[in-house]
Amino acid sequence: MTEVRPLSGFLNILKPPGMSSHDVVGFVRRVLHTKKVGHAGTLDPAAAGVLPIAVGNATRLIEYLELTDKTYRAEIRLGIATDSGDDTGRILTRQADWSDFDRSTLEKTLMQFTGKIRQTPPAHSAIKINGQKACDLLRAGKVVEVPNREVTIYRLELLAYSHDMLLIDADCSKGTYIRSLCQDIGRALGIPATMAFLLRRRVGDFSVEHALTLEELAASGADALLAAEDFLSGMQRFDLNPKREKAFCNGLSTTVRNFIAETGNLRVFADGHFIGIGRYDKEKEELLPVKVIGR
Repeated sequence: MTEVRPLSGFLNILKPPGMSSHDVVGFVRRVLHTKKVGHAGTLDPAAAGVLPIAVGNATRLIEYLELTDKTYRAEIRLGIATDSGDDTGRILTRQADWSDFDRSTLEKTLMQFTGKIRQTPPAHSAIKINGQKACDLLRAGKVVEVPNREVTIYRLELLAYSHDMLLIDADCSKGTYIRSLCQDIGRALGIPATMAFLLRRRVGDFSVEHALTLEELAASGADALLAAEDFLSGMQRFDLNPKREKAFCNGLSTTVRNFIAETGNLRVFADGHFIGIGRYDKEKEELLPVKVIGR
């Protein structure tokens, strides 16, 4: 009898506007008939774009996907500010008139937000305050003060603009809130601003060009699953002696001489098969298991 292996791998899903990330997880569970499904990097219901989904044992690797850089395309509407930072919120400020900006002024303004910057995440978000989501605290009628944080904007490009709209692309680090970035850009221009639309174009190795719609996933089923190890390219590959595979999977270290680790975490393979995440201890000259996946 042929052994049926449990489903495991990643899915590159194109989340449509109007669905929560949790809704997408529920859809995947129904299509693949499995409960062990999770997602990396929550997208707001109004936003669209790349939502990496992990299935089976690959759910244990979600934390590594959440550390990766991301690319967003955002439309900034000038002239209004909302309590949520996007156009689904309550309007707090409205400005009817201002002088048009030229491209040079806009690009110089965007340059202020490249590199390491500090931003305050929106209170209407899932960011945790003393263990509770800020949005839940707001709904409970409590005053929420969200501390600012340091993030990195690697690239900020102006794609198009009009009197009351800017279209930008941003490559950024984990933890960046594009809603906050849109508001801050408006402040720098002296005009209230809010995010009118958001498309996440990339999460690490997952790109929107290769993302599947929910209809395409339903048609493909389990055939759409991607090998998890192929989407952890930020980690150096390590090929373990197959004789040490069992030891690694049992949580034991392996002596490895004269190895140069170029990344903190390593993708560990044995006999060509991905078996988990490891870390190299240079002083002890040992490979240490961090996350065992097994075959």
